[in-house]
Amino acid sequence: MKKLEEYVRSIPDFPEKGIIFRDITSVLQDADGLGLAIDTMNGLIKDLDFDVVAGPESRGFIFGTPIAYINHKPFVLIRKKGKLPCETVSQQYDLEYGTATIEMHKDAIVPGQKVLIVDDLIATGGTTQAMIKLVESLGGVVVGVVVLMELAGLKGREKINKVPLFSAITYEGK
Repeated sequence: MKKLEEYVRSIPDFPEKGIIFRDITSVLQDADGLGLAIDTMNGLIKDLDFDVVAGPESRGFIFGTPIAYINHKPFVLIRKKGKLPCETVSQQYDLEYGTATIEMHKDAIVPGQKVLIVDDLIATGGTTQAMIKLVESLGGVVVGVVVLMELAGLKGREKINKVPLFSAITYEGK
């Protein structure tokens, strides 16, 4: 059986020279790779006590929904500003060149709920930090973050050091 890392395609010099882009579409396009990714991520959080799973569009949806299903938990959408139909709360965060805003339905989390955040990647940690703040603004408690890949060289783990981070694959570079 292949290791999970073997399903990830590495593309040198994308989007710019010196960067190695870790492409997860090769994981998603292989039934064994997808199954291994979900099973590995779910295995990392098997002892974690949580009430709800939250994930950002679009790849957080891909990995978060099956983890919610396997654990018989609800799934909460975190979306870009203006994409949710009901009343929302929002959190702005910094990007390399500008800012972005994410939103969640105001009634998606109730105070005291233990939330697991699921995403495909943590790099600099800005998006993950914003998701944590968003959940906390509704009174939720983020008890863990699980990702398929961590780019450790970008130090995203340091931005969320109060929340346990579980990564299926860790790349030491950027």
